[in-house]
Amino acid sequence: MRRKPLSTLLFAVALFLVFAFQLSRKAFFYGGDLPFPSSSALLTSHSANSVAHYALHEAAFPENLAHRSRHVSSILDPIPTVSSLLLPDWEVLLISSIDAPLSSPDSLRGLLCVFQNNDTSPAKFSGSLEFNSPAMFKCLMPESVRRLRPYFQPLLTNSPEKVFSSPMPELIRWTFFAYEALETEDDVVLFVKGVNHRQGSNRPPTGLKCVFGDGDKAVRTAVTSSVQEVFRCRHPNLTVQEDHHQKFKITLEILDGKGRSVLVPSVAYYSPRRRIAGGETEAKSTICACTMVYNVGKFLKEWVIYYSKIGVEKFILYDNGSDDEISAVVKELNKEGYNIEIVFWIWPKTQEAGFSHSVEYSKRSCKWMLFMDVDEFIFSPSWLNSLNPSKEMLKSLLPAEKNRVGMVTIMCNDYGPSDRISNPAEGVTQGYNCRRRVEERHKSIVLLEAVDESLVNVIHHFQLRTEFRSKQMRTEEAVVNHYKYQAWPEFRLKFRRRVSAYVLDWTNSGNPTSKDRAPGLGNSAVEPPEWPRKFCEVRDDRLRLLTQRWFGLQTAEGYRMTWQ
Repeated sequence: MRRKPLSTLLFAVALFLVFAFQLSRKAFFYGGDLPFPSSSALLTSHSANSVAHYALHEAAFPENLAHRSRHVSSILDPIPTVSSLLLPDWEVLLISSIDAPLSSPDSLRGLLCVFQNNDTSPAKFSGSLEFNSPAMFKCLMPESVRRLRPYFQPLLTNSPEKVFSSPMPELIRWTFFAYEALETEDDVVLFVKGVNHRQGSNRPPTGLKCVFGDGDKAVRTAVTSSVQEVFRCRHPNLTVQEDHHQKFKITLEILDGKGRSVLVPSVAYYSPRRRIAGGETEAKSTICACTMVYNVGKFLKEWVIYYSKIGVEKFILYDNGSDDEISAVVKELNKEGYNIEIVFWIWPKTQEAGFSHSVEYSKRSCKWMLFMDVDEFIFSPSWLNSLNPSKEMLKSLLPAEKNRVGMVTIMCNDYGPSDRISNPAEGVTQGYNCRRRVEERHKSIVLLEAVDESLVNVIHHFQLRTEFRSKQMRTEEAVVNHYKYQAWPEFRLKFRRRVSAYVLDWTNSGNPTSKDRAPGLGNSAVEPPEWPRKFCEVRDDRLRLLTQRWFGLQTAEGYRMTWQ
């Protein structure tokens, strides 16, 4: 039987659509689950002065990108969104142009993300960028949108009836974008993901430029250093107005020497006024502590109280998107006289960059920086007979200045679950007392002025300037109790995402022998048999008994620790 002409036409159209969809899949899923294509794949042929604009610029900004934030208390609908980012696990981050700190909390509730097919999901306020000030919101991309290509920026609205309207910019992918900038007196530090892909493999700075502003008015300056996700460049020669809100989009331009270039998508801003205001300094603390945190509110009091009593004067927490009670805990501790600052650092897998940022950010207020997680506690066996803690204890571990030691490293004892099946209310120093026999890794106390200008680091230790050296302490002098393998309900949270840029997530089967992983653990958050008794080779009660003496209290409700 001959096929009817209409049937033939419909069959041809269907075949074309299937073919087009397969091409679309290959185009958007080059190289992995949700990657942005490598920068080399993005290079296209242009004249010497021409640039391929892959950075997604917000339509609402004037050409020079000077900008005043709007307050959400006089809320617009939809809420103006200047940039949007597709994060791991299908989360969408929207950076708005409203000023969160001055807005009413009630006006931040009940918001929705409306996606390109008009499907919706709740939008949750995530915080305000410490160095840019706009309010940020997160929502989950619905299943129905994940099948579409390309992904467009959703509308942020408080009206369920609001309909998605085009044109909207495409979502920036988290694997390839510029996300933060920090001004120093001498230069600008720009943080960019996806340019230097591997540890120890960096693009030469000669093939890069920092770009300030947009379009014909953009100003370019030379990049002087390119290491990991940290790029240093010269300040631009810009006309600075009296408006202290003035800021300029900043990004990185990649050149190939053949007249072709690419601009990295960016959500970062440069503020000339911020550098000028930087002349004001607070009294410099001898020892500060820096860590990156995610949902550690219930552990924070113990860590802060312990370290403050042995010599830490200021705490700087890089918050990687917490949604627990950490802000309330910090507020309470600050009211009690502790000095704690939260830096909102929502960017995924950027721990090394966050610590690099902390070196420049903290130089004015801190001399030495202790890089230690909230499950890590330094102690010296020489303290064991002390009736009370002293603020001179940590200082006693520091070298004399004449020795030119820029970093003190301390080995770790890794503690296991110690027969615990739930989080010990009395704290980790009391709840876990059985560890592995062999010390692994080390953590550091760093002299900030000794850090190499590249800011290169491997999690908790830094490359130093040539005139400085590092010193490793013997375990008889000091050791870090690392409560690494806790009760399973706490430990399983480590499967969410590793914060290091160069460490694979545990759900990834690659590099199974990494020291970052728990020995013998698989790729799923499934409790192994006999977990409560694992990693128990040595009973070590030294710090448990010492902290009982220092912080234990007899109350009407029984024996309690100060932080309970």
